Amino acid sequence: MHGNDTHEATADVADRLGSDARVCEVGLRSFGSTRRASGLIACLRVHEDAGLVRDLLATAGEGRILVVDGGGTCRMALLGDRLARIGLANGWAGVVIHGAVRDVELLAALPLAVLAIGTTPRRASLAGKGERDVVLAFGGIELRPGDRLWLDADGVVVSAA
Repeated sequence: MHGNDTHEATADVADRLGSDARVCEVGLRSFGSTRRASGLIACLRVHEDAGLVRDLLATAGEGRILVVDGGGTCRMALLGDRLARIGLANGWAGVVIHGAVRDVELLAALPLAVLAIGTTPRRASLAGKGERDVVLAFGGIELRPGDRLWLDADGVVVSAA
């Protein structure tokens, strides 16, 4: 499955990039029906607020992957089926959340890559508080807007674009 980044396995990417591969060490679970994806990333940092997630997913995704640092908390879900459908309709390839999602049975039917730490039925607020286009740090790596990210069942690999 070489030649097309969308289908390149993270193990192959990590081997190819060697010491330039940044491998996320947080255990992320897959919730969308798309199990393998890659793309340039957009970054958000939020705390129990999905307003910026909604706003960004409503813009042209152009095959990008939204990475959301929710501080690792699973108290409030930062993505559910409604926001995932918005992202899908706008051309986003996936969402990686250092936090929780909800509506997991519905997410599982959507052709979107969705990774998160866990689940909760609680919905986050939509006030829109947080930071956009910032460098994120979780799972032992830095994630910068415009970096390239690959994800599959083995995990997440990031490199400079």
